[in-house]
Amino acid sequence: MTTPVKSLPVSLPEAMVRRKFTDAKAAVAYLEVLYRSATQFLCDRFSGVLGTGVPDHRYRAFYPEVRFTITSYGQIDSRLSFGHVAEPGTYATTITRPELFRHYLTQQIGLLLENHEVPVEVGPSVTPIPVHFAVLGDDQIDVPQDGALSFPLRDVFDVPDLATTNDKIVNGFGFHNEDGSGPLAPFTAQRVDYSLARLSHYTATAPEHFQNHVLFTNYQFYVEEFVEFAHHALRDPDSGYQALVGPGNDIIADINRPLNIPPKLPQMPTFHLTREGRAGITLVNIGVGPSNAKTATDHIAVLRPHVWLMVGHCAGLRNTQSLGDYVLAHAYLREDHVLDDDVPVWVPIPALAEVQIALEQAVADISNLDGFELKRIMRTGTVATIDNRNWELRDHSGPVQRLSQSRAIALDMESATIAANGFRFRVPYGTLLCVSDKPLHGELKLPGMASTFYKTQVSRHLQIGIRAMENLREMPLERLHSRKLRSFEETAFL
Repeated sequence: MTTPVKSLPVSLPEAMVRRKFTDAKAAVAYLEVLYRSATQFLCDRFSGVLGTGVPDHRYRAFYPEVRFTITSYGQIDSRLSFGHVAEPGTYATTITRPELFRHYLTQQIGLLLENHEVPVEVGPSVTPIPVHFAVLGDDQIDVPQDGALSFPLRDVFDVPDLATTNDKIVNGFGFHNEDGSGPLAPFTAQRVDYSLARLSHYTATAPEHFQNHVLFTNYQFYVEEFVEFAHHALRDPDSGYQALVGPGNDIIADINRPLNIPPKLPQMPTFHLTREGRAGITLVNIGVGPSNAKTATDHIAVLRPHVWLMVGHCAGLRNTQSLGDYVLAHAYLREDHVLDDDVPVWVPIPALAEVQIALEQAVADISNLDGFELKRIMRTGTVATIDNRNWELRDHSGPVQRLSQSRAIALDMESATIAANGFRFRVPYGTLLCVSDKPLHGELKLPGMASTFYKTQVSRHLQIGIRAMENLREMPLERLHSRKLRSFEETAFL
């Protein structure tokens, strides 16, 4: 049994001064200096302790922070949904991985400076960096499991604190930091670090490969089509795409080399078709079920993507639908339950006009149908999302009545979850599904039907999703991030 090390003197990195900035790039550069200094200190000390096994100090370093104070109710451009604060006060947020978020931070700090003409202050925070997160970027260091060391880890280093790793900012109203300042960003540094670590675990790809346009699907067939599309895109020098990244962080820019997909795939295989400025497309196969959908979006949200879309299969609920028809969701019947505590079912999840238009236009472009003719293959309506894959085996009277009352035209297990979490995290969202079976009308998903459907429809459906993303990529950010996603109290950072 190990003996706890008590009352060790605390060793800190060299003190860094707080500085004020009127230039966003300079502010972010200083954030990088602060973060690099803090994490390097922890990595060095951790390696040293592993080597000696006899700690003589407690080691601690702090996340950097951005702090901003205004004293006036000055007018700002009310057309913007982000980049400003609503009333006088002090606002602050801790920052992690500033190099990863360089473009985002430069943009958000720049808008603050432009809209309020007041400098931002950058310096160390009072929030310790857990050693687990500090060493994540160092491939040479692993944190042993609890009990593997000759001393209790938490006696010497700070460890992740789930009591302070939460979604109180995005979920609540009236949140304030411990010092009384208001939140400047939707996530704290420790919440971001937690999700970055989980993303690597679930997708087997590093966070820096994620693009700003994220497609979610519930079938592996879409992954195969995405990889094929990526190879074609990389052969086209005018496509703007640079590389394809798959699980294991395998990067291919050479079109003659196949992707090296590991034999043991992660829970949510993820592929990134990269483009300058993270303007490419990420495809995540979340598998089946609302729990996976929530898990993926919980963590991808910290990367602040510009948009995410669900492209997958669904059950068609109307006799007039045919296998292979498309469903553009404009409302959701939420019976997935995984977000009931965060986004109660009485909260409406609105359709976003910009995303709806992009999806409809993409269907028209790929199908070569337009206007009234488009109705031959696509319906717009309510999508029901449930948590019971075999709902057909239960008494139909209750479920079918609710589906009819809601005017639902399709049913799946992921779409409402992805849309509701997009609403919660202020990430623009949309859903375009493809009808793969019609259980209420005797057309169950059986092997013969399914194989024919997959051969003929998956490729075109994926092309539509990609085209929609390319349409949205050309849209100004301030237009895509609609004010309808913002609540009474909002952070200045997107």
